[in-house]
Amino acid sequence: MPSEFKKTKINGVYVLKTKTFKDKRGYFAETYNKQEFTEKGIPNTFIQDNESESSYGVIRGLHMQLPPFDQAKLVRVVHGRVLDVAVDVRPESPTFGKHVAVVLSKRNKKQLFIPRGFLHGFAVLSKKATFVYKVDNVYNPSAEFGIRYDDPEINIKWPIEKDKVITSPKDNLANTLADLKKKLQEIVKPEKTK
Repeated sequence: MPSEFKKTKINGVYVLKTKTFKDKRGYFAETYNKQEFTEKGIPNTFIQDNESESSYGVIRGLHMQLPPFDQAKLVRVVHGRVLDVAVDVRPESPTFGKHVAVVLSKRNKKQLFIPRGFLHGFAVLSKKATFVYKVDNVYNPSAEFGIRYDDPEINIKWPIEKDKVITSPKDNLANTLADLKKKLQEIVKPEKTK
């Protein structure tokens, strides 16, 4: 039961449309199949599933883990609707600092595959949303790095009025893309000298 894998404007990021099979009982959907992903050039092995629930106006992000703890993610929404955003921060990428934004919802059954080397965040557009995602690397709190959702260099057009945005205190204190560039250079330089 293959899904549709659609390339985005950023190499390695895919929007997946999950096929569903409906009848009078409800529906069935296969949301992940390792063989299918491998055949499409996505060989990541996911090791953990996470879930969060948030209310309208919540923006979570932009978050990542620094190498070597960076994570690929497969994200979807099982209740409600969000605008999901992936920002390319791979140091050698021609699309560094560019982003992909996709509406994910229970209704549209879309998923977003985000490879390692990306910031990730989402904004809740419905009254409530339940967001689930797979990751392919362990969580390491010392590798966490965040950038403000409204960083002007990235310039994401979040569809929520500024006075309705809800973020965590940690996200309000987050860094900028310029801070992340410096941090990534510190990590990459020692590796190049080996």
